[in-house]
This record gives sequence, C-alpha cells and structure tokens, in this order.
Amino acid sequence: MAITKSAKRALRGSTAKRVVNDRIRRTMRDKVKTVRDEVAKKDVKGATKDIASAFKALDKAAKKGVIKKGTANRKKARLAKALAKVAKK
Repeated sequence: MAITKSAKRALRGSTAKRVVNDRIRRTMRDKVKTVRDEVAKKDVKGATKDIASAFKALDKAAKKGVIKKGTANRKKARLAKALAKVAKK
C-alpha cells in the first residue's frame, strides 16, 4: 500500500485511468469479436457494416495509448483480410 502522500495521489490517478482504459479495451475487443464472428458465419453484409466501428474502436484505443499504433494497424489489416477472403467467395 502507498505510504507517502504523493504515492497515494498517484494510486488514485492510476486507478481512475485503469477504469477508463479497461472500458476502451473492452469496447475494442467486443467490436473486433463481433466482426470475427460475422466473418466466421460468412455474413458479409453484417461484417462490412460492423468493420467500420471496429476500425474506429481500434484507432481510438491506439490514440489513447491503450494499445500501440502498430498493433491497431495489424489488427485492422487482419480483419480486412479475413473479410475480403469471405467476400471473394
């Protein structure tokens, strides 16, 4: 447990930031999972509609520093590639 005054303040701040970061991370994962599920079901219309919201969530997470920019780009590329593979058939 924090002992000094400044350590207690830092703990409060980091706890608040953790709540925000967890919410951003959860939103991102849910959106990506939705697209992945639709791709697995070969629901091209639904996946095409939801991929924009997944990209937005990934970009927002990268902007806020929850994930790195390269990680967001990699995830977006893999989602787009999976969707293109299903849409081609």
